[in-house]
Amino acid sequence: MRSIGNLTRLSILTLLLAWPHPASAGPPKNSDVENIGNRDINKGSWNLISLEKEMALGRALSQEIERHSKLMDDPIVTEYINRLSQNLVRNSDAKVPFTVKVIDSDEINAMALPGGFLYVNSGLITAADAEAEVAGVIAHEIAHVTARHATEQQTKATLVNYASIPLIFVGGGLGQILSNAVGFLIPLQFLQFSRKAETEADYLGLQYMYKAGYDPTGFVSFFEKLQAKDKKAPGKLAVAFSTHPPTTDRIEKTEVNIATVLPERDQYIVNTSEFDAVKARLLALENRRKPAADDPKRPTLKRRNHPDDQVENGESDDEGPPVLQRRTLSFRVRAGVREAASPFHSAN
Repeated sequence: MRSIGNLTRLSILTLLLAWPHPASAGPPKNSDVENIGNRDINKGSWNLISLEKEMALGRALSQEIERHSKLMDDPIVTEYINRLSQNLVRNSDAKVPFTVKVIDSDEINAMALPGGFLYVNSGLITAADAEAEVAGVIAHEIAHVTARHATEQQTKATLVNYASIPLIFVGGGLGQILSNAVGFLIPLQFLQFSRKAETEADYLGLQYMYKAGYDPTGFVSFFEKLQAKDKKAPGKLAVAFSTHPPTTDRIEKTEVNIATVLPERDQYIVNTSEFDAVKARLLALENRRKPAADDPKRPTLKRRNHPDDQVENGESDDEGPPVLQRRTLSFRVRAGVREAASPFHSAN
């Protein structure tokens, strides 16, 4: 029995070593942009999970996300993002229908679960300067689904685990939510992709936004913007973005793909008035939630000096801890009723 087990492990290791690699000669794989929607981009890849099971898995994972997230209920915002996303899906290699929702969060993030469940944070929209930038991020997430990265990765992990090869999985952000979900062996795999998968999603997502008519340089400009934001305020970006940051190498590869893979066009969609209106709407919603700094009604915390806080040189010791003092209430008589005069209200 032991020799059979060793033979099985050896066979699996041999198969893993023989895993298909991109050909070094000829045009890059899936570079026929004009044939998008009719090509099999997963040809040569291994996947032990059917599309039906993949959709069921994504549906279960989406329930976990929605259980721990606040969804945007503004019909104008949600309808706009759904329409933009579905247009990109129609111009992709998707084999499953997509369900698109907006999460009410200022975190700059977007995420697609296996089986076509796409989530866009409102913070992603307000961080962008043009519709093409939002389209680029969404197209990248759609590409993860069309390439079936999540279940392909699970297939590899299943084979590797069976062959007794140790793996380390790193998670964070929404991945922590999924890690607590019951009944999933390796849920973090569905949010954490390898560098190779991220590169392929960049490559395919760029094609999808181009096919939909968008300026592909919007993809580059947005990720350059994220780099700048992360340098100014490290840790501000969503964990899903920071796990695989938009490195200079990835940006350079994307620029090469724009120049060599995508046929040149005379006109592109860069921005729309509808995007500007939706972004302004979201910013207005954010501003209504935050009290203005100069609002006289805005509550403030102020330290009060006390005579007991004096130090030897006669100055107040502002470095000491705040002291909680008992306030003696004064009383006033009004219409024959004795009332306590609150320090927060006028005694007139």
